[in-house]
Amino acid sequence: MKPSYELAQVIEQFGDSFNETHSPNDYIKRILHAIQSCRTAALGGHVDACEECGHIRISYNSCRNRHCPKCQNTQREAWIESRKQDLLPVPYFHVVFTLPANLNGLFLKQPVVMYNLLFKTAWETIAQFSFTNLCSETGMIAVLHTWGQNLSLHPHLHCIVPGGGINYKGRFKQVKISKTGRSFLFPVKNISTVYRAKFISFLQKQVPQENSYISELYKNNWVVYAKEPFAGPQQVVEYLGRYTHKVAISNHRLVEITNENVRFKYRDYRDNVQKEMTLSGNEFLRRFCQHILPKSFIRIRHYGMLATTKRKQLRQIQKNFGITIADKKENKDWKQICREYLSYDPDLCPHCKKGFMVTILHFDSGRAPPSYSYNQQIATVK
Repeated sequence: MKPSYELAQVIEQFGDSFNETHSPNDYIKRILHAIQSCRTAALGGHVDACEECGHIRISYNSCRNRHCPKCQNTQREAWIESRKQDLLPVPYFHVVFTLPANLNGLFLKQPVVMYNLLFKTAWETIAQFSFTNLCSETGMIAVLHTWGQNLSLHPHLHCIVPGGGINYKGRFKQVKISKTGRSFLFPVKNISTVYRAKFISFLQKQVPQENSYISELYKNNWVVYAKEPFAGPQQVVEYLGRYTHKVAISNHRLVEITNENVRFKYRDYRDNVQKEMTLSGNEFLRRFCQHILPKSFIRIRHYGMLATTKRKQLRQIQKNFGITIADKKENKDWKQICREYLSYDPDLCPHCKKGFMVTILHFDSGRAPPSYSYNQQIATVK
């Protein structure tokens, strides 16, 4: 279902005012412009005609920006398709690494350094517990999220960790399974303590802080949340789809855009109830722009046995489990992804549901498609 409002509308209505008030840099301006222009004549497009009934469809190009809520579906499914090749028939755990709010100032001032610290600390913590408890190297896929439900700054990592690792003999060693048949990763309280100590230690080496500030950090509980293991590989894939290509806010969460304000839905996790919040247009865009990542920053990272450099070793472990992976994987285009995973055939005529759409015209950015050519082109197609 098409959303009632879009982020692009918010930018169009309040973008100039936001620029005057907050003076964002050119990089942020370009991203906001890309989102505003996405799937409009500003980016050009093409005209399709049905070879059966002659129905005309105008399609505008996407901006493909990773912060755009309209450009993530096919990218997400393509990424998931690649990750399916790396799954093992073992328990997988969802681990979330969070940070206390009094670190937010440092994340705003030095985002690249601080986000890299978060990734580094999370992986080294998991790796340490794997070596200590299993005498093996596990793996991890980490996905950075920077937002809370109300668009406030809330940096945290969503991680998938396989329940085990590769030991020095090159064999897979699985985590313990209880008498009830349930498996567990590592003690969460211990993980939290080590994670906090490692992060603060790295912080003092790279961005030294006053002792009083460090003391305050130690007073806070650093929450590491570990869910029960997924029911199987399919659930892992569903999780990946839910978290990997999310943006700070989806269009479906926008409830109303007025002359002054933006109203949107959010979930308050303190009581787990969906609520609504109203912000001025300027404040909404200010909060959204906090979540625009630094240029070229990698927000999805693979570690240990799941890293690209360990692919050969992973394939051997899969072979030991009786899993055969093709040497050359099929590179599916966006149309094939739409058909297989999004229940949508972009080539099927949306009008007669029988014929197929054929591209009859391309038009450049900033120009509307010339309507006078339709009948001529349709005659050619039919």
